[in-house]
Amino acid sequence: MRSRISMSMLTGAILLASTVLGSGTVRADTSPSSPSQLSQPSQPSQPSPSSASASVEPPAEFGTDWHDPLTAAPPVTRPHGKSCQVTLAEAQFRDFTPYRGSYTPPEDCGDRWSKVVLRLDGEVEGRQFDRLGYLHVGGVEIFRTSTPEPSPDGIEWSVEKDVTRYADTFRSAREVEMLIGNVVDDTYTGVIGVKVTLTFYEGKPAAAAPDRVLTLSDGPGGTTLTTPRNSERVIAEVYATGSGGGCEEYWYLTVPAAAPYSCRSDDGPYREVQVSVDGQLAGIAAPFPTVWTGGWSNPFLWYAIPGPRAFDVRPIEYDLTPFAGILNDGRPHRVEVSVVGVSEGQSGWSVPVNVLVWRDPGKSVVAGGLLTHAAGEPTDSTTYTPGTEHRVEAEGGHRLAVAGYLDTSHGRVRTSVTRALANTSAHRWTDGETVDGLDASWTDDESVTVDGRGPARVTRTRRTYTMNGTTTLGADDRLRTVLTLGDRADSVTTGNGRRVSWSRLDDTYTGDATFTVGVPRDQRHAVGTTSERYRLYGSNGCHDRRLTTVQGVLTEDHEGC
Repeated sequence: MRSRISMSMLTGAILLASTVLGSGTVRADTSPSSPSQLSQPSQPSQPSPSSASASVEPPAEFGTDWHDPLTAAPPVTRPHGKSCQVTLAEAQFRDFTPYRGSYTPPEDCGDRWSKVVLRLDGEVEGRQFDRLGYLHVGGVEIFRTSTPEPSPDGIEWSVEKDVTRYADTFRSAREVEMLIGNVVDDTYTGVIGVKVTLTFYEGKPAAAAPDRVLTLSDGPGGTTLTTPRNSERVIAEVYATGSGGGCEEYWYLTVPAAAPYSCRSDDGPYREVQVSVDGQLAGIAAPFPTVWTGGWSNPFLWYAIPGPRAFDVRPIEYDLTPFAGILNDGRPHRVEVSVVGVSEGQSGWSVPVNVLVWRDPGKSVVAGGLLTHAAGEPTDSTTYTPGTEHRVEAEGGHRLAVAGYLDTSHGRVRTSVTRALANTSAHRWTDGETVDGLDASWTDDESVTVDGRGPARVTRTRRTYTMNGTTTLGADDRLRTVLTLGDRADSVTTGNGRRVSWSRLDDTYTGDATFTVGVPRDQRHAVGTTSERYRLYGSNGCHDRRLTTVQGVLTEDHEGC
């Protein structure tokens, strides 16, 4: 009897545990990094986009090697002028032992920087699952990532991320901890080697960089936060990932307990990441439905082009400025993060928190208070319809509106934040899950109004995530997955009724891959076509790049606005 194939996201042992403009990118290039603390390091080379690559003839099926992983996301822009580079971590991960080291600020670039860029270079060969990892500096999580699955002959990849927002953390010596949890044995032979560097660009500090970067402290009443007493803007960021080897890795496929499916939860697939301050709901958000590189039971979808955000897990951001008047009393306040929809006792979510604070240089204490707090009733409903093809239809949502004021050195400032979430999904499968499909969408609408001296400034952001795919296991043991993923966001800032800035992101991945299950690796006869188009338009220019691979060979790399 054929064994059942479930759509497991990460089937190996896994690490236990905004923003509109994506700041990271994956490179196929892995040119050696410069030694630490060198001035004017060379820029990393980049693939040359060219439609001429379409002339490459792909093989009839996947072989033992394929194109190194890459994405269509834009590179991190870098300013001109003096720069210094520091090696942050260099390690080989074979198990769940963290790398521990130390960080020392660069000697020749001062302590104020216009930009700080993180770069990870990785390599792995043999056989290995995808793995989840983190990087902490002084307890602050500055990077969360996952890894590609390697070819037998080996792959190399790199990821860049703008980490200027953590500049406060980088100004003094800190402890460094990094872990990409891994298992190496007679079967899974891939040792993951990485090198992580920071490049500092000397110059006037970026206006958007916070003055302080804080982490939560553990106390008898839970995790607490103590902010500077003159905080005038407070942003929490949560690196929320469903992981841990269980069903929460693919939470969007879970069904109510009454339905005959391999992954169940009490209520179904609706998830919401909440932040509370002293027990009061302070922020809500939809988690991004990340698909890791073993996802949907088909690694051939991801060998050359990963899904959106897979290698650079972006944090969810919450504007907690309406609560700054409460937080500024000099005492610790209880701050907690929870994931709605997870069954009681079910593990599988990691939610590390950083808090970014901008201070009022004109006052030592900024007083204020909470003006309004309106949390709507959350909705979460599922309908299970049995049959030859089982079906679960689900929808959920929530709305929160808060407002607060601060008496700053430049007058009274009122900040209002509203956020509205919505999710719909239709999940269908047959007995044995030999056909398993999902059509789902998530929206996360946010509006932030800052009203003080001068005209009010309003920023509206609409985030939309989509997933549409089907995995089919045929009588010939050929497993085929067809999948489309979308990561979209529109943002506009207005002042005095006029548009100040705007951006529009559309990152779309499509894949279609087939292989034979239950046979040795060299007998899978795998074929697959994958593509990604990343379009980003706005006040700061545009980026439009399209990639296509066939059987792991890059057949299209076209860029143009």
